[in-house]
Amino acid sequence: MRIRAVDILITVAVTAASVYPTVQWGAPLDVLLALLASVPLLWRRQAPILVALLCGVGTTWLSVTDHLFDQPYGQLVATYTWAELATPGWRLFAAAGTVAGVGLSLIVPQESPPSFGYVGMMFVAAYALGTGMRARRDRIAYLEERTRRLTEEQAAAAGAERARIARDMHDVLAHSVGLMVVQAEGGASVVRTDANRAEAAFDAIADTGREALVQLRHALGVLRDQQPEPPGLDAVASLVERARRTGLDVTLTRDGVPPVPADVGATAFRVVQEALTNAVKHAGARHVAVVLAAEGPALRVRIRDDGRGGGAGPGHGLSGMAERVAAVGGTLRTGPPSQGQGFEVDALLPAG
Repeated sequence: MRIRAVDILITVAVTAASVYPTVQWGAPLDVLLALLASVPLLWRRQAPILVALLCGVGTTWLSVTDHLFDQPYGQLVATYTWAELATPGWRLFAAAGTVAGVGLSLIVPQESPPSFGYVGMMFVAAYALGTGMRARRDRIAYLEERTRRLTEEQAAAAGAERARIARDMHDVLAHSVGLMVVQAEGGASVVRTDANRAEAAFDAIADTGREALVQLRHALGVLRDQQPEPPGLDAVASLVERARRTGLDVTLTRDGVPPVPADVGATAFRVVQEALTNAVKHAGARHVAVVLAAEGPALRVRIRDDGRGGGAGPGHGLSGMAERVAAVGGTLRTGPPSQGQGFEVDALLPAG
C-alpha cells in the first residue's frame, strides 16, 4: 500500500510537470502527448517495459516536433524503473530503444552538441540509480535467504542435538537402572543366607550408580556448554564387567580393533550398552558374546546372546541404536543369528 501511494505521488508530480507547459504554450495534441509521456508511470512496476515504450513515444514525439518544453521527466522515471525491475534480456532491449529514442529526439530538432552530453548524462544517471536499487534489493534478498537457511540449519542442529541427548539418556538410564534392579533383586534374595554375595551385589549397585552419574553428566554437559569426552571403545570392558556382576556370562573378544573417531567409538559403546541391557532385562540369556574386530577399513561390533530372541522390550532401544549407527555412516542388522538360537546385534561402523 505504501509503495502504491509513492507511485501515485510520482505519477501526479511528473504529470503536472509535463502537462503544465503544454497547457500554457502548446496545442491540444501536445497535452495528449504529455499525458502519454507521464500517466503510464502509474503502472511502471507492473509493466516497466511497456510503460517505458509509451512514455518514450510521447516524449520523442514532443521532442521531434520541438514541443518538449521541459525535461523528459516521465522517460527518466521509466528508465530508472526498467533498470531496477526488468530482466537482463528486457533491459538490453529497453536500453537499445532508449538510445534510439533519445538520439532521434536530439538529432531531428538539430540540438546543439552540449545538449547530447547533458541529456545523455541524465539518462545514464537514471539507469545507474535503477541498477543500484536492483543490486541493493538482490543483496537484501540474498541476506534474507541466507538468514532463512541458517535458521533452518540451526533448528536442524538443535533437533539433532536433542535427539542425541534423548538417546544418551535412554541408553544410560535403561542400562544402569536395569542392572541395578537385577543386582538389587539378587542381593535381596541372599541377604540373609549369603552376606558376602549380598554385599557384592550392593557394591555393584553403587558402582553402577556412580558410572550412571558420570555418563549423565556427559550427556547433559552440552547444555552447560561443557564438552567432556564421551565413553568409547576403552569403556566397553567396564560394560562387560558390570553385566557379569548380574550373573550373566559375558565374553569380550577384541580382534585387531582399529583406531576410530570419538563419535564412532561412542556409537560402538552405546550399541554394546543397549545390547547388554536387552540381554539382561528382556532376553533371559545366560551367555553373551561381544566381539570388536577390524573388517577392512571398518569396525565390526557384534553382540550375540542365547536368550529367547526377543531383542528388546517396549521402548526405543533398537530404533535409537539404528539412528546412532546411521548418524556416523554405518549399517546395523538386528535379529536372530544365522546359526543357532538367540538374538544378534551386528553393526559395521566406519573406522576413518
